[in-house]
Amino acid sequence: METIVSDELASCLRSWRERVSPADIGLAAGGQRRVRGLRREEVAQLAGVSMDYLTRLEQGRATRPSGSVLGSLARALRLTDLERNHLFRLAGQPLPGSGVIDTHIPASVLRLMDRLADVPVLVTTVAGEIITANEMAKALFLETAGSSRRERTLAWRRFMNVPSSRVMTAEERTEDETILVGELQEALARYPADSHLAALISDLRTRSHRFEELWNSHELRLGHAKEKRFNHPEVGELTLDCDDLVIQGSDLRLVVFTAAPGSSSARALQLLGAIGLQHFDADD
Repeated sequence: METIVSDELASCLRSWRERVSPADIGLAAGGQRRVRGLRREEVAQLAGVSMDYLTRLEQGRATRPSGSVLGSLARALRLTDLERNHLFRLAGQPLPGSGVIDTHIPASVLRLMDRLADVPVLVTTVAGEIITANEMAKALFLETAGSSRRERTLAWRRFMNVPSSRVMTAEERTEDETILVGELQEALARYPADSHLAALISDLRTRSHRFEELWNSHELRLGHAKEKRFNHPEVGELTLDCDDLVIQGSDLRLVVFTAAPGSSSARALQLLGAIGLQHFDADD
């Protein structure tokens, strides 16, 4: 028999939702609002869950959420580490341990992302899973909301040939593939108990001959190209600097894409903000 969430968990979710203002997540107030904090549909969209499921969670009528759903809710509600741990305990789920990749993003990092709304920004795990992306990054990478964890992992996208706006020479692609495999090997060594990571690697080894070949090689390395090129269907060609910033106290990385001031790529980024996002939103 499946466990139903507690009234205390339901109450906490409602309370946390009510304290987050639209401005905290980069939304305009949009006139008078009849609810305190965020609307249910706004939290559901941020967390990647259905509004019906979130409603049942807040009413204590839903089955116990998974660790992945809890992590998404913690990010959407801007919970602190202590609050995130409390959420997991109330849901009866084990806390993310040293053997499992922690995907919790500190609230301070989410605030920083809000300040960087005019450039593409991602947060990724040590395994290359995209935990969150701002609207500019979604537009640049042609990402769509609601992708599975697997589809949000860079190695899966590369070796499964998911369409991308990234432009690479054959040599650059080989280097990128080698680095992606190296990252997964390092992640597995550091997080051997992470079942999602193990399943991802197993499927890649089975489904991609190229991945299996690189996995068994001894020429692995880490570190991505500083400069990356893109060909976007809406704004054309861009050459962007890519900076990976390690988030203190975690194995997460803040990935920021910028263009040289006054360059054609800088103008293309501006155009992406004006046109690309509108096109992206129209597809939702």
